[in-house]
Amino acid sequence: MNSVYIPEGYVHKLDTYDTQRAISFIKQTFQENLAAALNLKRVSAPLFVSEESGLNDNLNGVERPVSFDIPAINANAQVVHSLAKWKRFALKEYNFNVHNGLYTDMNAIRRDEELDNIHSVYVDQWDWEKVITRKERNIEFLKQTVQKIVNAVCNTSEAFNQKFPGTDTYISREVSFICSQELEDLYPDLDSHGRETEYLRDHKTAFIMKIGGKLKSGKPHDGRAPDYDDWELNGDIMVWNDVLNSAFEISSMGIRVDAESLKKQLEIAACPERANLPFHKMLLNDELPLTIGGGIGQSRLCMLMMGCAHIGEVQSSIWDEKTYVACRENGIPLL
Repeated sequence: MNSVYIPEGYVHKLDTYDTQRAISFIKQTFQENLAAALNLKRVSAPLFVSEESGLNDNLNGVERPVSFDIPAINANAQVVHSLAKWKRFALKEYNFNVHNGLYTDMNAIRRDEELDNIHSVYVDQWDWEKVITRKERNIEFLKQTVQKIVNAVCNTSEAFNQKFPGTDTYISREVSFICSQELEDLYPDLDSHGRETEYLRDHKTAFIMKIGGKLKSGKPHDGRAPDYDDWELNGDIMVWNDVLNSAFEISSMGIRVDAESLKKQLEIAACPERANLPFHKMLLNDELPLTIGGGIGQSRLCMLMMGCAHIGEVQSSIWDEKTYVACRENGIPLL
């Protein structure tokens, strides 16, 4: 199912050349700010992993990875959905110490994505991961890390507005923290996106915590794979998007599962057999570092700071004919 929202009176602010300059500026500036804020080093990352490794992320558990065979090694590979598990494995292999971390460009194909103004089959994000201590596996440390990321976003946005006069996106540094159950209690008659939008309408920047487990309604706020985030120590960074008149997610992140929370969440998700995969065995045997990590959408940040109505204005992807026609008729230039 595809949909496209056309903001009334929308005008794309930059021409094609300045659009490319702006994308480059935002990406370069933000990754420098993020690395400095969280003490991260850039590394190379895979576009695909072997099928049997268990390193690919299952997201909500229903998305089909893009798979292909490699005759030269007689094996099957999968294009990554994201790098949440791979990053943790890499921190061990690269001998990263406590309070040091990595970030990388993550490019993925999510073939089953429902397409709209902010979702594309092509996914590009900064994936990051950092080694922490067991004492730091708590809500307060999670909140401190969220604030550092929001500050990096705001610093980038302010620098962008100075570099490109005429752009005026404002992102609030003040983060409102709320649990997904508290959000459902506030707006019991709305779905999760409706709850997010109503809350962000007033609070502008928020971190919605504890995503993955079922709420009182019997449904989770949103889907989360059971084998990377600890559902009690994770969340989404969201900001208010004036152009789309909606809540706008820029990051999914969290403190990662330890052996205990992994066992619990695999049982809840009815997939205990994953414990036999190589990555999961290492985690259950305490052979992997304790970490915090997440993904931050590159195209999402660009379209937010540039005031774009559609993610196709800042990345080249494929859309249905309805989207092409609607955007062309309403002055939304898709790359």
